[in-house]
Amino acid sequence: EQSRQANVIAAEGDARAADLIGKALDEAGDDLIELRRIEAAEGIANQLSKSRNIVHLPHDPQMLLNIIGGMQ
Repeated sequence: EQSRQANVIAAEGDARAADLIGKALDEAGDDLIELRRIEAAEGIANQLSKSRNIVHLPHDPQMLLNIIGGMQ
């Protein structure tokens, strides 16, 4: 009985949290999503910067061709 009551309370809390998140998204629009995207990118960049097994390649394919062409 106590476990069932705890589950009901947890489910009510989850429903309330989902409602609050929905309202926040309605009010903030895409700004909140963009903030979360930036935070996620920051976290990923932080993790990658600590790894010694990562090589950064330029995004521009032309840059790679210039590097390879300059090596010949």
